[in-house]
Amino acid sequence: MKIKAALYNADHVEFGTVAIPFPIPQDQYDSTIQMLEALDIGDPRARDCMVEELQGPVPILKRLEGYRVNVDELDYLVKRLDSFADNELAQFQGAAAAKGFVEITDLINLTFCCQQATVITDFSDLEQIGRDHYMNLHGGCASMKELELLDARKTALDLILNDTSGQITPYGVVYDNGMRLEPVYDGQHLPCYCYGRDMLAVGLLPQQESLDLTAATWIYLPSTEIQISRAVARSGAAALDELFRYETGSMFPEEVDAALNFKQEGLDALNALAKAVVKLSQEDYNKLGAVVSLVKPQNSSEICRLAENLAQFDLIPGVYTPESYGKHMIQEFRGSGLSLNLDGFCDYTGIGLQQMEQEQGAFTIRGYVTYHGALTLDELVQMDSAEQHQGEQDESIGMKGLS
Repeated sequence: MKIKAALYNADHVEFGTVAIPFPIPQDQYDSTIQMLEALDIGDPRARDCMVEELQGPVPILKRLEGYRVNVDELDYLVKRLDSFADNELAQFQGAAAAKGFVEITDLINLTFCCQQATVITDFSDLEQIGRDHYMNLHGGCASMKELELLDARKTALDLILNDTSGQITPYGVVYDNGMRLEPVYDGQHLPCYCYGRDMLAVGLLPQQESLDLTAATWIYLPSTEIQISRAVARSGAAALDELFRYETGSMFPEEVDAALNFKQEGLDALNALAKAVVKLSQEDYNKLGAVVSLVKPQNSSEICRLAENLAQFDLIPGVYTPESYGKHMIQEFRGSGLSLNLDGFCDYTGIGLQQMEQEQGAFTIRGYVTYHGALTLDELVQMDSAEQHQGEQDESIGMKGLS
């Protein structure tokens, strides 16, 4: 979903208008904020962006035209809607029209409950209307047996002919089914919502004994320094170290999660790790999990270095025993052009064990992983420190040569 909003400073119209795409692409977030700041708008907390025009596939959002919005609130709303199926978008737009919602807090909260409403856009399929209505009344889920026993046509006719609460809107006939708008969003603390390739959600909370996640301000790693500083400002704190951190929603390989004590990791280190992992292909993502099992790194910085040096490792998926490794090697041998039938003549286990003695490898839940780099594994994970030390030595030698 792509929404484009033309925003301006209502107090200084002479500054002009800027067109912003929503959701804001991660690699354009900083430049987007800079464009808004040039118009003296885009505050982390204030609703200071006047909407001149809004274009996109969710026409109900045009209701925001002529209203002031906060750029991060609008970005959050569009991200929520981007995950909606067509029927959910119909529910959202129909419910918003029926209830007359125009304020962005209400629209955000509506994304959490609009699925309770029934919106009929096509009266030609009574069976589908009945099934959809039944599902809406039961939290969006029902067993196959329930649906088989359901007289969907009768359910639809009973709704259409006997329920007088239906409201006609441009988006269909809306039955709210007793839907209530709960204050999931309080106007300051946007609820946790991972989007796209967010690797880790970090909640920032006031220093307190109770863990009240409704009072958290969320950062999604990888983030830019601007995103982090804006999240701190939105929380109301003066600095990051005034806040308690809570991590959730990790999309790192499970081996990474098991290796890390998140509370002992700095936010910068976790962010660097997220930046390294988010770039990986699915193949390398799986390899990183296996490599972490082999190397057993001690912190996020060491895992980050492994992620940046995956080319020095090989992963053979589906190989979990010396025997299966021996068979894999024979298959590789056959693939070289020979077509010998060696089954019954080979000690596959012995071949696998012999090869394993000659390399650094381990069996993991993802397969057999080996390391073939020039450095030792300890040197590899400490590579930054070693390079810095070598650089200092070289500089010292160079200075001595000049004296």
